[in-house]
Order: sequence, then C-alpha cells, then structure tokens
Amino acid sequence: MKIPHRWLSNKVLFGGCVIWSLLLISCVATERIVVAPGTGTPGATFAGSKECVQCHTDHFAGSTHARLMVSDAKVGDTACEACHGPGSLHIQSGGKAGTIVNPSKNPEVCFQCHLDKRGEFSLPHTHPVIAGKVSCVDCHDVHKGNSVRGHGSALASQTETCLRCHTQQAGPFIYPHGAIREEGCTGCHNPHGTVNDKMLLARDANLCLRCHLAEVTAGFNLGGFKAGATHANSLGSRLSEGTCWSAGCHEDVHGSNVNASLRP
Repeated sequence: MKIPHRWLSNKVLFGGCVIWSLLLISCVATERIVVAPGTGTPGATFAGSKECVQCHTDHFAGSTHARLMVSDAKVGDTACEACHGPGSLHIQSGGKAGTIVNPSKNPEVCFQCHLDKRGEFSLPHTHPVIAGKVSCVDCHDVHKGNSVRGHGSALASQTETCLRCHTQQAGPFIYPHGAIREEGCTGCHNPHGTVNDKMLLARDANLCLRCHLAEVTAGFNLGGFKAGATHANSLGSRLSEGTCWSAGCHEDVHGSNVNASLRP
C-alpha cells in the first residue's frame, strides 16, 4: 500500500511541532539556569548561598537572578556565587572588601551570560560601561525582581531609571512628549547601544513615523505650506535636509514649554 505524500508530510510536520513544543515546555519549566563557574578570588572555595544570607538579608530569592547556579552539583545552592565567585574567604574575613568578586567593578561578570549586551556595548554609540564610567548596576538592581531599578510598573521603573541621570529630559514640561509617558525612553533609545547617534533605534524620520504615520499622511495645512498637501509631500524637501528633530522643526523632542508641536 502506498502512503499518500500529503499524509506523510503532515505527519512529519505534526511530529516536528510536538517535539518543538516539548523543548519549549522543558525550557520554561526549568527552575535553574546553570552557568560555568567564573573566575573569583584566588584560594576561595564555594560556600553556598545559605552562608550568604546570614549577612545579606535582602529579597534576592524573588529575583530573576536567583535562578542561577554554578554547574557543580557538589556545592549545592550557589546562586550568589554564580556572579560573585567562591565566597569562602569573604565569609572568613567577615565581609572584607576585595575578598569577593564585585560585578559593579567589572561588567565582564554580567557578560558571561548577557553576551548580546556585550556586543551592543561595542557599537559606536553606547553608555560608557566598558570604559568603566557607568556600571550595569547603575541601571539594574540585580538582587530584586526583574532587575530594573525603580518601583511601580515596569515602564515607570525604566523611565525613572533613565531620568536619574538625564535630568534635563525629566521636565516638567507644559507640553511633554507623550512617547515618554506611553512607551518610555526605550521607545526611541536602546540604552545598551546602537549604530545611531544618541543610541536612537533609527537614525531618520522612520523613528517618528512608527507612531506619527497617520499625522504625517493626513492632509492638513501647515503655515507656509500648500493647502491640502499631505504632510509627507509638503515636508519632502525638509526631510531630505535632516530628520524631524534636526530639520528645524520638532527640536524639543522630550518636551516643550512654548509649543505643543515640540518646536523651540
């Protein structure tokens, strides 16, 4: 009996979907993320997280990083030491500085897992983390929650984290840019780095058109432009000279106190 080709193809496709689903479920259900032991203090050995909590009583257990463990089952629970290295000398010294790895002093500790961020920080426009002027922990609280500093909702936390340093963009403004309230700073910027100036997600008007496409294509009259022409047509020559924010129009992109269109 000859098996129909279509039936065989469907069977193979269905089987592949089942296998892929099982793999996804296994990844989601995994309670621990196993990492290779990194370099630590010479002569130190692993002590286990139970020793760390004797002094460090923060809420690390609820953090996403609490799922880490060193790939050596003999040392037991090593979530803390997955990032800080073996802690025996640190414990024996009563917590003396220099006896344990401090990730805030060396971003390579974070890059052991976050390889994609290591690549982004090598792009032309980044925060100076690799240069040592900014630390990962300036923006991330790795011991709590989803590791973003701040409080409240995730979006509020991200925006507040940026505005701690970028105070000029905080306002208050009479006419704030709604994108900061609705999407946060990361709606336009990648804080880890991009190929674009100011760490923008796009270098031209396409960045603005992701939200303002309807306004640009809707026909209306802007002072000095031909009535009835679409915004895109009337501004064609200006956009060729630069972006929406650098062609002499919407320069106050974070907010304005004089113009609702964010003009200077």
